[in-house]
Amino acid sequence: MSSPDPQHSDGHGNPPASGLREDSPWVFWRSVLVTLAVALGIRQFLLEARYIPSGSMLPGLQIQDRLLVEKLSYRTRPPRRGEIVVFHAPQHFDPVLTAQDGAGPLRCLIVNIPLIGQLPGVQHPACDAYIKRVIGLPGERVSVDPRGRVRIDGQPLSEPYVQISCPIDSQGMGPCRPLNTVVPPGHVLVLGDNRANSWDGRFWPGGPFLPQSEIIGRAFWRFYPFNATGRLGVTSSGAH
Repeated sequence: MSSPDPQHSDGHGNPPASGLREDSPWVFWRSVLVTLAVALGIRQFLLEARYIPSGSMLPGLQIQDRLLVEKLSYRTRPPRRGEIVVFHAPQHFDPVLTAQDGAGPLRCLIVNIPLIGQLPGVQHPACDAYIKRVIGLPGERVSVDPRGRVRIDGQPLSEPYVQISCPIDSQGMGPCRPLNTVVPPGHVLVLGDNRANSWDGRFWPGGPFLPQSEIIGRAFWRFYPFNATGRLGVTSSGAH
C-alpha cells in the first residue's frame, strides 16, 4: 500500500487543514482574487497610470501620452500652483451637473475595475477623470481675461506652458469666458494649458472651483512615448 501523499493529506488520510486541494479550481480563483485585490489597492491608494484623452493640455501633454499619478503627496500637504492634477469629472461634484445626471459610488467602483469598466454601457461621465493644472490657491483673487491670461491678486502669472491663447475679435471678445473670483478654502482653481480648448473652471455651470477632496492625485511622470519620458515638474514661477 502506498504512503499518503503529504500534499493532499495530513498523514492520516485526511485532506489538508485548509480544505482545498491544490488541484481544486478554487485555489486558482483564490490567487486571482488576491492578485486583483492587491492591484486595486495599489491603484486606489498609491499609484496608477493614466492617459491623455484630449488636447486640453497641449502642447506640453499630447493626446495619448501616458502618465503616472501618485496619491500620497496630498495626504500631507495641499496642492501647489503649477502642479498637474488628475481629479474626478465635474459631473461627480458640480451641483448643477450632478442634479442632471449623477452616478452613485457603486457604479464608479465598477467602472474602475480593469476590463469590466470598459464594457459597453458601464461607463458614465461622472466616473471619468480630468487632468488640468493648478492655477489659483485658497484665498487668492484670480482673474482670467478673454485671452486666457491669468492674474493672481492683481499680478500677472508667468505661464511658460501656455502657448495656445483664446482668440478675440476687435472688441476684445471671444469664445473663452473671463473670470474674476476669490478661491474659497478647501478648493483650487484649475485650468488647461490649452486655454482655447479646455473645459475647465471657466465653464463649469455650478462654479469654477475644484474641491481638493475630488483630486485623485498628482501627475508626476510621463512614461510614454519613450522619446518624451521624464518628470512633470512645477513650471509656473508664480505671480510677479
